[in-house]
Amino acid sequence: MELSVKKVTHVDNLRLSDDGRSVVIIDQTQLPNRTIYLTLSSVEEMFEAIQQLKVRGAPAIGICAGYCLSCLAKQIPAPDTAGFLSELAKQRDTLNSSRPTAVNLSWALNRVYQAAAENQPLPREALLDRVQQEAVKIHEEDIAMCRAISEYGLSLIHEGDGILTHCNAGPLATSRYGTALGPLFLGKEQGMQFRVFADETRPLLQGARLTSYELYHAGIDVTLICDNMASLVMKNGWVQACFVGCDRVAANGDTANKIGTSGVAILAHYYGIPFYVLGPTSTIDRSCKTGENIQIELRDPDEIKTKFYQEPMAPAGVKCYNPAFDVTDHSLITAIVTEKGICHAPYQESIATLFS
Repeated sequence: MELSVKKVTHVDNLRLSDDGRSVVIIDQTQLPNRTIYLTLSSVEEMFEAIQQLKVRGAPAIGICAGYCLSCLAKQIPAPDTAGFLSELAKQRDTLNSSRPTAVNLSWALNRVYQAAAENQPLPREALLDRVQQEAVKIHEEDIAMCRAISEYGLSLIHEGDGILTHCNAGPLATSRYGTALGPLFLGKEQGMQFRVFADETRPLLQGARLTSYELYHAGIDVTLICDNMASLVMKNGWVQACFVGCDRVAANGDTANKIGTSGVAILAHYYGIPFYVLGPTSTIDRSCKTGENIQIELRDPDEIKTKFYQEPMAPAGVKCYNPAFDVTDHSLITAIVTEKGICHAPYQESIATLFS
């Protein structure tokens, strides 16, 4: 795994290398203090980058995974098509096991694999070109998707509004504008002003390290708060809407997002504040009936006890429960904003309409 350090004003979070044989990502675990780019060439490096959150955010994971499988396809020496597809399927399944909750991971991997399967009669180089083209297409679609979500989301807020967000759903987690933060970046381009309250998002601090980093450098008025301060901020009347991203949306509108999101939704419901979920239709899993069917990833307990601390902040032997996500019940969601439009309750019907 190669790395390089850059000083940049605009963060280009991931791209395919010029020769198409590796993926270049910004290591999000190093932000905000260091901007370090990693070059991922092996399946082990790619797996670790996704599993260890060096690349994170459902859309960004999908883009990265698509590029990764495209690169791995070029490394497969199998001379016959059957052997090639068998090995590519193994690489796909390995990458897919890195994060179980974000549906974009399997969605993108299956798209790239299917591009190989559907074009297997072609000569090897032409086949590899089609595979790479599919990965690039996923990235291009995400850029267009982010713009569309940003435009729909911007229609829900007004000049001077206070927006509370949780975790990170900006350009680092997607491409260009982002999803939940996209309307703010687009509005800023159009001369609008907002006040943003960013939850720190314990224990991995994506809100502190990433969201405040992106908004601050974009010149957007952002105030970082601890997660347990959201209630007071809402009570003070400083929040007119909550914007969050999503990692998986069930057919009934139940939504999995970074741990703590459901708490924000409950608070917003109590204070009568609109709670919006913003994400691409690729995060909607229509085969998943409700949030009860969403597998929640459990992470290393030491992320709570030791990560970002010079010394442990809890007794060494104490038990920890560290789920990466929680599920927000559809009844707490004011609307789900996608690149195809805005869904309102009943979500079973409005989501189905998106795909009709």
